[in-house]
Amino acid sequence: MLRKAAPRTAYTCRECGQVSPKWEGRCSRCGAWNALEERLVEPRGKAPSRIQVGHASAAASTAAELAAMSTPQMPRLQTGIAEIDRVFGGGIVGGSVSLVAGDPGIGKSTLLLQLSDAVARTGGRVVYVCGEESAEQVRLRAARLGIAGRNLFLLATGQVEAVLAELEGSSPAIVIVDSIQTMTTSQLDSIAGTMSQIQASTHLLTEQAKARNVPVVMTGHVTKDGVIAGPRLLEHAVDVVLYLEGDAGSGLRLLRGVKNRFGPTDEVGVFEMRSDGMSEVPDPSRAFLGARNEATPGSALATVIEGTRAFTIEVQALTTPSMLPAPRRLATGIDPARLALVAAVLTRRLGLPLGSQDVIVNVPGGLRLREPAADLAMALAIVSSLRDGPVRAATTAAAEVGLGGELRPVGQAGRRVAEASRLGISHCIGAAGADTHGDPAWVGVRSLAEAVDFAMPKRLA
Repeated sequence: MLRKAAPRTAYTCRECGQVSPKWEGRCSRCGAWNALEERLVEPRGKAPSRIQVGHASAAASTAAELAAMSTPQMPRLQTGIAEIDRVFGGGIVGGSVSLVAGDPGIGKSTLLLQLSDAVARTGGRVVYVCGEESAEQVRLRAARLGIAGRNLFLLATGQVEAVLAELEGSSPAIVIVDSIQTMTTSQLDSIAGTMSQIQASTHLLTEQAKARNVPVVMTGHVTKDGVIAGPRLLEHAVDVVLYLEGDAGSGLRLLRGVKNRFGPTDEVGVFEMRSDGMSEVPDPSRAFLGARNEATPGSALATVIEGTRAFTIEVQALTTPSMLPAPRRLATGIDPARLALVAAVLTRRLGLPLGSQDVIVNVPGGLRLREPAADLAMALAIVSSLRDGPVRAATTAAAEVGLGGELRPVGQAGRRVAEASRLGISHCIGAAGADTHGDPAWVGVRSLAEAVDFAMPKRLA
């Protein structure tokens, strides 16, 4: 008689997936501290159990020629909230699985409850899974947001099997899971939030969503390092990954797409957090520039492209004598590496005495700039602060700064000029030779020195 193999445990790093037979304080592969989590390992030869959802077996699958396949129809669920539909690429695709991540308290649950209400008001049945809160707590938030709740059903559970049963029995228009870190499956003995539970729960929800063509939207926590808590392969398993960003002291919130299998990536939706929930911002540029004083030294405008839309935003800089052997370079909303590069170019190519200055750069409103088109505006703001004089009025910038002090063109210059002109900005400084269709508002220059001479006339120095 064969003896049944005893179950055993292993320790898996939630950052890189490295498996270790014993617990270690630091992962031997990626070096992360306290990242190893215990999980149950199936005995060898035993296939992992899972819920069957009607998919064809692998043995029945055959290869198909791409040219002979018809183009599938991908109907999208319109939420009725334009900024959300924009980020999803025109609506939520049926059967897709989406992940909305963000810092605690940023407004993920509020936004998804409003999304649920918008879909429910169109007549679709919405199932909102309350994993973190009781149904009564969600009801209190709904009352504050003015949500009546018709066609919106609350399911207070942390068991993924209960969610699958509801999805199978009621055929909802959309399922909201808040949050995936609270979901568990009875097939595993580990607690909620562990890598094995998150991975298994996501897999089961994904299979059921695609089998029944019902979209699932999940929320996810973000760690102090700014990454989604749990296994990194969670981001690879879902179809859409969105981040809800914003400054805690500002009411503006940005819903940014970082992955979308059915639409553009890096698309941005802009909202304002109010007492009655998230409100769409129809003109983001004016919202970002609402409190700006153009006569203040250390302030410059940048016109950037986020997804399919152009924004004109403010970049602030402050230079102050340093008391440290190595002056500080601090950046909020901008890549610190870009700040170090621009500061080095200003020191070496323009001869500015930044070697003894702390340089602090900030983008008000919580927007995090990812494209190098903000380099020139950052440089102008630094020079403006160092000279204690304002940048030329009604002037914006859009160019990448090279190590030789040259300006490199950025894409979609025509759209940047059009956005600046819409706001009443008469000068847009950028690299010479950019394709702007001869727009007179474009000021083409070849070097950073020329840009500074135009934006900071000598009388302001």
